[in-house]
Parts: sequence; C-alpha cells; structure tokens
Amino acid sequence: MNYRPLGKTGLKVSCLSFGASSLGGVFHDVEEADGIRAVHAALDLGINYFDVAPAYGATRSETVLGKALRGIPRDRYFLSTKIGKYTNPGKYGDDTLDYSRDRIRRSMDESAARLGTDYFDIIHIHDIEYQDRRHTEWALTEGFGAVSELKREGRIGAVSFGIYPMDLWRRIFTTLPVDAGLVHNHYSLHDTRLLELLPLAQEKGIGLINASPFGSGLLTDRGPADWHPATPEQRAIFKQAADYCAAQGTGIAKLALQFACQHPEIPTTMFSSSSADSVRRNVAWAAEPFDPELVAKVRRILQPVAHIDWY
Repeated sequence: MNYRPLGKTGLKVSCLSFGASSLGGVFHDVEEADGIRAVHAALDLGINYFDVAPAYGATRSETVLGKALRGIPRDRYFLSTKIGKYTNPGKYGDDTLDYSRDRIRRSMDESAARLGTDYFDIIHIHDIEYQDRRHTEWALTEGFGAVSELKREGRIGAVSFGIYPMDLWRRIFTTLPVDAGLVHNHYSLHDTRLLELLPLAQEKGIGLINASPFGSGLLTDRGPADWHPATPEQRAIFKQAADYCAAQGTGIAKLALQFACQHPEIPTTMFSSSSADSVRRNVAWAAEPFDPELVAKVRRILQPVAHIDWY
C-alpha cells in the first residue's frame, strides 16, 4: 500500500481509502458481520483512512463501523464523518438538512458515541446542494463557522466539505480556508472534472479525496441502485461499456478502480464495500497497471454520458 500526504492536513493517507456507506445498506442489504469483516480486511491490507456519515443507513453505517473499530488502536487509522445531513429511517432520500451550530455540536457527540472516539481527523460538511440548494448559504456560513470552532477546540483536525457540484467546489476553494475536500463522482472513467480543481488545491494545500471510483454503481456489472437518477438510455450506455470490457477479458469495475486510483497527484481514492473479498480484490486491482488503450476505448463508448450532473 502506498501512502501520500493529504494536502497540508498532516495526514499521510493510504492511496485507497474506505467509505463506509455500504455498511449501512445504501446499495444493497448487508449483514453486520460481513461489514465488520470488510473493515478488518481493509485494516489488514494497510488502508488507514475510513469515512462515514450519520446519513448513511440512518446512522447504521456509523454503528457498524464503530463496532468494527472497537479495540483497534486509534493510531492505526484516520477517521472522518460528516455533519449537516440526517436521513430518516425507512426511506432513502428522506433527509433533514440542518447546519446550525447546536445541531452540528450534537451531531458530533452522537457520532463520537457511535464510533467510540472523542476525536475526528476530518469533518466533512455534507451535501449542501441538496433540496434545491435552499440551505447552501446556511452551510457555508453558520455551518462552516461551527465546524471551524470544533477545530479550534481541538476536537477535530481538519475542516472539509463532502459535496458534488463543481461550481460550489470552485466557490469553496476560492473563498473558504478549507483543509480538504471529499469530491465524489468527478474522477472516473466518464467524469474527470476533479482535475479542474487540482491546481487550486495544490496552490492552497487542500487535500483532495477522490470518492466513488465506480460512479455510484454505474461502472459495475451489477449497475447502479434503483435510486440512481440515470435514465434507462444512460444506463444502457454504461452497460455497453461493461459488455465491451467483458469481451476484452476484464471487468469494467476493475478498469474503473485502476483508472481512478492511479493518478499521481490525487492523494487517495475512496471506495465502499461491505465484503472482505471485495476489499481484497480492490486492493489487488489497484496494484496492477491499467491498459491505457482499453481505457481510451471505454471512455469513447462513455462519451455520450461524460460529465453529466446527477444530483
């Protein structure tokens, strides 16, 4: 496993990092014991950065990750969670957004209890673009101020956002003193817009976390979950790319992970899995070079769905 500095955060993170959304059944039903084994496999293979959120599985992801990390020395891993978005049990997408100082501080305490820690290496302000951006300014003002206060108090190490829209990323990187950014679905086989943020991130020492190398399931043989907003026509294009990879003797998921994690200027690429076997497979894939000619051909197939905004 290779390790790289995450901007100026002082963290040296594994080139592959573990996103715990799968532990809460976000993509499919998951047995708790399987999720715990997946976390332990990641640790055994040298992955040292784990990210989660109270919104994932309506706190279930945090609960399962907390059980998996119980008894593991805290200096073996870096840990982040998110604030601001809270998913109500029973229905995907039934979310409450609250970026008030009081809710953020309570959220920190609740997450800390579930995860068995009193310190987070990073806190990401979560999904501020949701609900037609009605709460964006609230998040960028009171929300950012509250998380910055936690950093001054020594309860967290770094302040970050975890969002999707590129225009908001540009605004954040140019106007707020953030330490890191969890950028999802913007460096993959069909969307490489994260590269537009690289020069500014490097200039300001912002640590980039590249999340969702599988395009939230689009770049897999299984395909995305029902909640994904891609149309049937768009899904068919991804299926065409997957079939082409299969005909060349490889899987689209393997190619997608290799492409996403092997850019030398991106510190870490975050995948999510609830299977120990999948974790081991992903780490093995990441150690192999990808075929640039195959990547070029697959990206041509995916050109009709390149850089589409799905949020």
